[in-house]
Amino acid sequence: MDNSPKPKQRNFVTGLIIIGLLIIVFFGLRTVRAYREFHSHRPPPPFATKPVETDVGFIRDWMTIPFVSKMYHVPPDIFFEALGISPQGNQEKSLKQLNEEYFAQAEVLVLEMVKAAILAYQSTRTPVPSGSP
Repeated sequence: MDNSPKPKQRNFVTGLIIIGLLIIVFFGLRTVRAYREFHSHRPPPPFATKPVETDVGFIRDWMTIPFVSKMYHVPPDIFFEALGISPQGNQEKSLKQLNEEYFAQAEVLVLEMVKAAILAYQSTRTPVPSGSP
């Protein structure tokens, strides 16, 4: 009895191996391409390098004082001083929560006071162009 594989069976196994190798090469090349594309992406620059926001119309009542502080490059103490409240325990509260807790009689008082504080701070920090070139 001859145990050697028949030519038909040998060709079938060889064909399956070749198809498997082609699949490996195809997906391997796609993986390498995806890795290179992913590797070329870099994280965005730090928050401080973004341009300073100047339009106070973008402020919403869901924002916190530290968030607004970073967005407009205004120290958070300016806001707490303008509102007349302590930063202790109030840094994680939204402007709406602060309004409800400290100024319940007026709906958007905290929002308006924060906007006014930003405008006042920006007006003192605006660079004055010199007269000579």
